[in-house]
Amino acid sequence: MGRVLAIVSQKGGVGKTTTAVNLAAAFARRGLRTLLVDTDPQGAVRYGVGLRRSEAPAGLSDYLEGSRGLRELILPTALPSLRVLLVGGVSHRPAHAEFHHRIESSTLLADLLTLAKERCDIVVVDTPPGLGVITRQVLKASQHAIVPLQCEPLALQTTPQILRAISDVAERNPELTLDGILLTMYDDAGGGSARVAEYVRAHLPHDMVFAQVVPRSAAAVDAFAAGQPLVLRDPADPAAQAYVNLATLLCERFN
Repeated sequence: MGRVLAIVSQKGGVGKTTTAVNLAAAFARRGLRTLLVDTDPQGAVRYGVGLRRSEAPAGLSDYLEGSRGLRELILPTALPSLRVLLVGGVSHRPAHAEFHHRIESSTLLADLLTLAKERCDIVVVDTPPGLGVITRQVLKASQHAIVPLQCEPLALQTTPQILRAISDVAERNPELTLDGILLTMYDDAGGGSARVAEYVRAHLPHDMVFAQVVPRSAAAVDAFAAGQPLVLRDPADPAAQAYVNLATLLCERFN
């Protein structure tokens, strides 16, 4: 039986999708049967794993609508152990209300994640920014959660909200564990990131914040633009090494 790992954040632009893509790739590099699921209507996962097309490939939203079956929606990647379920056609629509409604009003997403967990070693789920119905439904079906937190003062304001949301869901899902807050886009220049990191570590339980930080990296931006996980495109980059180290730590915990 595998595990479902949700990547959640109160705000966008903190490296959430980059974290999901690179952790999934790092798990797959270790030979773990990994499925990366995109539940964010923005659909950014398809760019991070190199699936660019003029039309959005079918995915989760099409499955929820009943127009496509799962077997035809699970896509291969350059890594034999990594498969991807994209968010689907909803990413090209101006409104996402119907997508939200289908997730809220049915057990299809939970059933899908349960099935994936039975067939994979690890299921990594990229969620939309915020604490809406999609994020909460994913957390209800997850065993693990990671919160990427950008090393900037503004990000600190959103931390209590996401922690309360995870705690609230955990009351109804006793399997859910917050594995930790991941400090991202850490930049030594100017000392601002160091001050944010010190503040976070001083005001949260010591085991709630990963010791591993993800440095700001131009290579990470280039990798996303090239449609490749950073851990594959530039494995020597410090940010890539950070994700590999985090995947190693998580594998030790999961076992």
